[in-house]
Amino acid sequence: MSAALEKPQIIAHIHKSLNYTVFDSRWIPCSAKFVCMGNFARGTGVLQIYEIQQGELQLVREIEKAKPIKCGTFGATSLQQRHLATGDFDGSLNVWNLEVPESPVYSVKAHKEIINSIDGVGGLGIGDGAPEIVTGSRDGTVKVWDSRQKDTPVVNMEPMEGETKRDCWTVAFGHAFNDQDRCVCAGYDNGDIKLFDLRNMSLRWETNIKNGVCSVEFDRKDINMNKLVATSLEGKFHVFDMRTQHPTKGFASVSEKAHKSTIWQVRHLPQNRDIFMTAGGAGNLHLWKYEYPAQRTKKGADDVDMGVAGSVNLLQNVTVSTQPISSLDWSPDKQGLCVCSSFDQSVRVLIVTKLNTV
Repeated sequence: MSAALEKPQIIAHIHKSLNYTVFDSRWIPCSAKFVCMGNFARGTGVLQIYEIQQGELQLVREIEKAKPIKCGTFGATSLQQRHLATGDFDGSLNVWNLEVPESPVYSVKAHKEIINSIDGVGGLGIGDGAPEIVTGSRDGTVKVWDSRQKDTPVVNMEPMEGETKRDCWTVAFGHAFNDQDRCVCAGYDNGDIKLFDLRNMSLRWETNIKNGVCSVEFDRKDINMNKLVATSLEGKFHVFDMRTQHPTKGFASVSEKAHKSTIWQVRHLPQNRDIFMTAGGAGNLHLWKYEYPAQRTKKGADDVDMGVAGSVNLLQNVTVSTQPISSLDWSPDKQGLCVCSSFDQSVRVLIVTKLNTV
């Protein structure tokens, strides 16, 4: 019994039922508040801000918008402004000042179809260089935006003439460890993972994991690429060691079949890059720790360095819902505090204990 209690525990702290379908939830930096994004049954979008007060959730503000909102990020804003960038079902990218949210401070028709995923870098003191937003859409394109530049993207990564357009399900920034370097990783419905180098404007690496890629995330955005986790349909995830790229074999990886259903999300703990949580289609959460190998590189047959993958250990798992968990976000300020939303029209605040002892 004592051994079981020494492991981290995932505690459902607060559960709140909502009257709309929630697609994404994000902590507002430097606060006890988070924002939920989704759509009402009548087809309009909604932003709701909640604050934790004495173990309860208080609704601070509710804003209804014309189009359902699919995803959001604070990654490209300053800690002073805390502007939320959102992608909606109409393909529009909007940046909102949540203090005066009636009209966006930046708005662009970013894509022809729904924006499935969004990420930001260069804000919140995370990642060097300009604050930028990346969007991935059903129209097959991945675009990078700077909110100081109106109407046109900084970078547009789209299929070549004659290539079939694949639905882009997930995007993530990484490798932003100085003013020049920056990478975008994108995952697609056919299992493709593509790594775009924004400094050289080139496709640096691509692979296929045989199943639709639901979520990709670097363990840190603001360091020399270290690890990348990609989750997929059929309950499998892959951890790539991004430090050593072999000319033909690419990056070393380890895969784990964790859930019996789709893994919708992966999120790394902000305070420890080797701990991450996966969220599944059966309403379950799995907490993992990555263990590095004794040596991270070895010489291949051609005497060229190649990476060596480590292993992943399951620290804890829990089922919190009967429906898929659509979003998950760790608090950047309070270790172990996280918010998750699920398709049972609920949002939950969770506390994960003993994260500093594993």
